[in-house]
Amino acid sequence: MKKTVLLIGTLDTKGQEYAFVKELIEARGHKALVMNAGVFETSMPADISAAEVAQAGGESLESLRTKNDRGHAMSIMKRGAEVLTKSLFDKAEIQGILGLGGSGGTILATAGMRTLPVGVPKLMVSTLTSGDIAPYVGIKDITMMYSVVDIAGINQLSSQILSNAAGMICGALEQTPAQLESKPLIAATMFGVTTPCVTKVRERLERQGYEVLIFHATGSGGRAMEGLIKDGFITSVADLTTTEWADELVGGVLSAGKERLGAAAKAGIPQIVSVGALDMVNFWAMSTVPDTFKGRTFYKHNENVTLMRTTPEENTALGKIIAEKLNAATGSTTLILPLKGVSMIDAEGQAFYDPEADAALFASLKEHLDKNVKLLELDAHINDDVFADAVVTELLSLMKGKH
Repeated sequence: MKKTVLLIGTLDTKGQEYAFVKELIEARGHKALVMNAGVFETSMPADISAAEVAQAGGESLESLRTKNDRGHAMSIMKRGAEVLTKSLFDKAEIQGILGLGGSGGTILATAGMRTLPVGVPKLMVSTLTSGDIAPYVGIKDITMMYSVVDIAGINQLSSQILSNAAGMICGALEQTPAQLESKPLIAATMFGVTTPCVTKVRERLERQGYEVLIFHATGSGGRAMEGLIKDGFITSVADLTTTEWADELVGGVLSAGKERLGAAAKAGIPQIVSVGALDMVNFWAMSTVPDTFKGRTFYKHNENVTLMRTTPEENTALGKIIAEKLNAATGSTTLILPLKGVSMIDAEGQAFYDPEADAALFASLKEHLDKNVKLLELDAHINDDVFADAVVTELLSLMKGKH
């Protein structure tokens, strides 16, 4: 079936390259819809003009050219690309998206890509791919392809790379998704140190006919889960590993931001929340840990990951934050506490065993939690079978109450 690929680019500098991939896509039997997000004159025709993009971004193209402020123009054109891309998809006029560019083109094209749902093919050929691509990908399934050479003309190397890119986006459009049985989706959060618990919960819920999506609580994982909840994919949540809030509060490298724990509360879906891995703040190799934390308790997870034990004072603050997040819930919510430890290394004889720090967390949660949030306290470790059983029993109960 013929499908349409949206090409977002700055045709004032990349017209030749976009014409090349457009021809290849159309040779495969698909349509290429070209959006010009460049500000200056171009000889390549576009289906969506720069003037339309600028107008959608809130300013006229003539004004942007007169001001001659690249940073301001990028902001306007980026906003326009976002608005128009989402509109095209909502009207079923595009089924995939491809971008080519350097720093400016990558910002513009990926901004449009991030407005599309997970599952829609998104490919960005960029000179920036070998560096930090987190700002461009965000929490969406954007494929970043390194251009190797600058996207500046068609030559022996760039022609092969751009041909591969055209083939990849067409292949994604032509691929028939696997037909799996449709089941209610439950989101769950996991860390290596809470894996035994979450694995048991997943297995038990799957036996009950649910499908469990596991999100690795590494910052991007938490943000991805929050995004899917907002988009309406998730029916309920087993948010057992809320460790990203420790990084957000203390200054670790795996924060999911201040919106973490907000989407399920706003959506009103049933949620079970626990305190998995709140005993730790994450850093990269030991040499990267800020000097302000000298003297703290550390655990070398591996060569590239260093864990730092949270203090009673930090846990008191974390308890207040999490309680306030749960108090805002509009749906059935239960907080479940494992009183014998919150992670694999927070157990008697392990590196992060600290009953005083855990007690401060639990006391703060109970102090600030409203009565509309159900509280369950178990005399068990988070990775004990009895804890996983209690999570499943309570979540099933909440979901039945919801229906």
